[in-house]
Amino acid sequence: MTPERSVAEARRAAERTIAERLVLAARRLAPAASLLVRGARRLGATHAFRLAGLYFAVFAVSVLGVLLFVYWMSADFVERQTEATLGAEITGLAEQYAQRGLSGLVQIVAARSAGDRGDAMLYLVTNRDGRPLAGNIRGWPAGVPARSGPLSFTIGVEVKGQTERHPARGVLFVIPDGYRLLVGRDISDAAAFRERVKTTLVWSGLVALGVGLVGGAVMSRNMLRRVEQVNRTAERVIAGNLSDRVPLRGTRDEFDQLAANLNGMLDQIERLMSGMREVTDNVAHDLKTPLARLRARLELALLGRADPAAQSEAIRAAIDEADRLLATFNALLSIAEAEAGAGRERTERLDLGEIARAAAELYEPVAEEQGFALRLDSEPGIVIRGDRHLLSQAIANLIDNALKYGGGGGISLSVRQRAGRAALDVSD
Repeated sequence: MTPERSVAEARRAAERTIAERLVLAARRLAPAASLLVRGARRLGATHAFRLAGLYFAVFAVSVLGVLLFVYWMSADFVERQTEATLGAEITGLAEQYAQRGLSGLVQIVAARSAGDRGDAMLYLVTNRDGRPLAGNIRGWPAGVPARSGPLSFTIGVEVKGQTERHPARGVLFVIPDGYRLLVGRDISDAAAFRERVKTTLVWSGLVALGVGLVGGAVMSRNMLRRVEQVNRTAERVIAGNLSDRVPLRGTRDEFDQLAANLNGMLDQIERLMSGMREVTDNVAHDLKTPLARLRARLELALLGRADPAAQSEAIRAAIDEADRLLATFNALLSIAEAEAGAGRERTERLDLGEIARAAAELYEPVAEEQGFALRLDSEPGIVIRGDRHLLSQAIANLIDNALKYGGGGGISLSVRQRAGRAALDVSD
């Protein structure tokens, strides 16, 4: 094998190795790139990103407007300064011409053109043939019309042994008999100043836009992080963790207020769910025994077909048990309506003492039969708003419980005014 062939094969092997490594690196980077693209799409679809984009747009327009205004003011100042200098110079020379004539004007222009004054002023006096008589310009600028008013032209300036073309602005003053006076100014420094101002403003604008972009991204990220905390908390609550809450930062801003309101709502939901579980447990406990008795009595009625009297008694007991079940259901419905705020349209102004007196008169004979002494102590004029039927039922339930489980003795029913509120007590 020749050396050239060995080198070629080694080069091809190295190329294959590099290509394989590049492919392997691309495969490794593909999941990260895909994740980055999904993250960018998700970020672009958020309200926080759109808000940050709007903030950046407003910021960019404001910065660009300010920079354009600064540039325009700077350029306009340079232009006005040049025009004012040329106007003052041409006015002074015109007065000298009026006083001293053409020869005096030539002498003054020659004196002002002698040496390097450092103010970049240009002078030229020509005869009717265009031949220079005095000034620091070699000849009339090419392509410049001989008309009165402001003129723009270029001049050749020797700089370090080389001729450079510099822009200039001038004003032409026409002298009788075809003589002309051109007063100008080299504006290369002014043009360089404008370019420097433009470059500075462009870089300043890019830096300001970069700062605005970074600030918008940071603001969007911070806002998105707070929203993500709310979303993650909501997801955990939906999954069944009712005890989870949105964390507070203590900044007392809008997000903290939103988090506090959401936490309060979650507290209320947790309390309602706990109350629902308690009600469900109570309903199951209260209905289990009556339903078992109802089933037993119905089975007895089914088995006692030979005894019509026993069958009728069992059916009546089952009906009584069903009535008690319906009464329990009605009581639960009434409690649910009261907790939900339903039935408020049925409320009216009531004398609480009168309702307590009616309940005491209703249960007094029953209390005497069972060996209880029912006493009523009511202050007059205690008026409230409420549902007469529900209040009467509540008082009757309390007295009935006292009669069932009191074990004898006295039952006191009192209506008092306490701290501006009406209070009704049933005690044994």
